[in-house]
Amino acid sequence: MAENSWATRLPTVKSKADLVYDTLRQAIVTGDLRSGERINMDELARNLGVSKIPIREAVKRLESDGLLSSQLHAGVTVAEIDKTEMRGVFLAREAIETLVTRLAAERADDKLLAGLAQVQAAMRAELDQGATERLPELNSDFHRLLSEASGYRILAELTEQLLMTIRRYRITMPRDAQNWRAVLQEHEAIIAALRQGDPEAAAAAAQHHTASQAGHEISDNG
Repeated sequence: MAENSWATRLPTVKSKADLVYDTLRQAIVTGDLRSGERINMDELARNLGVSKIPIREAVKRLESDGLLSSQLHAGVTVAEIDKTEMRGVFLAREAIETLVTRLAAERADDKLLAGLAQVQAAMRAELDQGATERLPELNSDFHRLLSEASGYRILAELTEQLLMTIRRYRITMPRDAQNWRAVLQEHEAIIAALRQGDPEAAAAAAQHHTASQAGHEISDNG
């Protein structure tokens, strides 16, 4: 028996603080909790059936993520979105996505290509039905697959953080169907480069995609 092999058999169990963190984070990212909205700690504890201790732990983590803000007299509120700072977020995303996609092209396999194609098909189906509610999450799934294929956990984590921030920003300015169709076309260019196993073409397609979307959203919002 390999040393410490028992550790690999232990189930992954989330703590109450983890569950509270996940619940609040999802509510913020999807817009169920809006910027500036106050978090009633007592009510939250009652609704989730936990004590205040895991609530406080989750709130601290979300403050570190920049999703919650705690002030002496205002209490805990959902952090406001700094539209000026978003320019930096989009620049960071362009750099990270370009690198991630280049690395993914070096490691692309049938599983990755099938996963990306599946996401694209789901996005097209939603658009064809005139529905856009699921598109932000499906779009995030597309970019998660790429970041995971890069082979570096830190790049996947950075991608997730950027996607989360941008999704919050987009709640205030939803994309229209025409823009979503442009997203799909840009995704297809990335997939084509991955299928060819061309890291430079993949990176160029990713850079074009992120720069195009950033230009659209920043110019529309000053």
